Amino acid sequence: MWPDKLIPFAIIALIIVLIIFGPKQLPELGKSLGKTMKSIRDGVDGKDEGEELPEAKAEADKAEKAEEKETAAKE
Repeated sequence: MWPDKLIPFAIIALIIVLIIFGPKQLPELGKSLGKTMKSIRDGVDGKDEGEELPEAKAEADKAEKAEEKETAAKE
């Protein structure tokens, strides 16, 4: 049966990933993989049309505030 072969394969794959990326980068790798999977799922569902990601909105707001401060400083 294939489930009997799947568990040792998964363990070996996790050990190889741990060796390649190291223990410090595994959480970051998992986080980016989760974000990627979520964006793919949202794209398939059609949720990403016309919506910005919260990070993009925050960066845009920061840029606008910085421009306002520069404009105010010039006046």
